[in-house]
Amino acid sequence: MSRMLSSVERQVGEHFVAVAYERIADELREAIRAGQLKPGDRLLSEAKLAEKYRKSVPTIRDALRLLRDEGLVEKEHGRGTFVRRPRTKVSRTNTRHQWEKDRARDPEENQAKTGAQAKTGATEHDTELTVNDLVFHSSYREVEASEEIARAFGVDEGTPLVERTCRTRYAAEDAPCNLVTSYLVREMVAANPDLLDETGEPWPGGTQNQLHTVGIELDRIEEHVTARPPTPEEAEELGLPHGTAVLILRKTAYDTSGRVVEMSVITLPGDRTEMLFTTPLERW
Repeated sequence: MSRMLSSVERQVGEHFVAVAYERIADELREAIRAGQLKPGDRLLSEAKLAEKYRKSVPTIRDALRLLRDEGLVEKEHGRGTFVRRPRTKVSRTNTRHQWEKDRARDPEENQAKTGAQAKTGATEHDTELTVNDLVFHSSYREVEASEEIARAFGVDEGTPLVERTCRTRYAAEDAPCNLVTSYLVREMVAANPDLLDETGEPWPGGTQNQLHTVGIELDRIEEHVTARPPTPEEAEELGLPHGTAVLILRKTAYDTSGRVVEMSVITLPGDRTEMLFTTPLERW
């Protein structure tokens, strides 16, 4: 006749289950870090792993779930579990803006030599990739300025804006480097029709180069950074491991008269983004 397990017996049983799946995860983790299992390699099926380790399939699933949460493996529906390929690291520095501004006034002959039409702006600077390594997607729409955005731009609520939604990814990967939504006052940039046409993306030379075509020179850029858990949609699009936070960067660009000329909200994946700030200090 079966009997009820005491609380101590239940805790002991749970302890052994936990040790079992953690031990399996440890062994697989070590194989990945030692290079015995390489990025893109498919692991044995759950049934085969259960047979190999002489444990139940649920125990194997717990071990794989732990490795997925650490970003070491990923499960592809109908295909199995694979060692996760490392994502391209992005180092975003505050020197990127001066770098982009310097390029905006390159002599035309230099632009012709270096193929400026293929330049995308600071994305190459951050990723150390070339334009041929990157895949771009952009969409534009006209929206009306909300009360908050109108106040920041110094325009009336309801003023027509150009909303740009952009995604850039390394061609060898399926997840973008970041999620970008930016706003421009339509009237401010309408003198150059290319700035209203999403088919012109990526903007040759980047944002500062294109604003220069309508006589706008940037004086300063303010960037406010916060962190939060991703929404389910953000986690899926960015391919984030479970538990990974996102950085939210709110960027405001001012021209030399102090006018706000662009606002952006940039969502950065916390597992592969480094924010680097260098502050020059005056000598005594």
